[in-house]
Amino acid sequence: MKKYNNKPIKPGFEKLRIWKKAYELMLGVHEVCKTLPRDERYRLRDQAERSSSSVVDCIAEAHSTYYYNDKIKTLYDARREAGETQSHLRKMEGKNYITSEKADELISEYEGLIRGINALINDIKRQRDERKKIKQ
Repeated sequence: MKKYNNKPIKPGFEKLRIWKKAYELMLGVHEVCKTLPRDERYRLRDQAERSSSSVVDCIAEAHSTYYYNDKIKTLYDARREAGETQSHLRKMEGKNYITSEKADELISEYEGLIRGINALINDIKRQRDERKKIKQ
């Protein structure tokens, strides 16, 4: 890892609480997916791993883009992917691949993440609107 003043250089998005939470949840979903039956490998497992990974990637992408509207649009994508992941978790529960407790725990944590994404969207909208006022 590259260093600056003897400190590792981290991308800016890694400092975001919602990115950290999304990353933690993604790792949890991937762990759960390892326990799924082989015949789900290219169905439910693949979909759940992809959607949980997309949440993390969209948050990083939104942080890294320059324009307010691009940030907002990409965070909407992250929110949508989080909802899709919740649906996959509920399907795993329905097929008795995971316990109701585990499904409820992860789904609840994704709800908290969605609230965090919504808060960031609202903050970016506020910044955008304030900037518009200054330019007028």
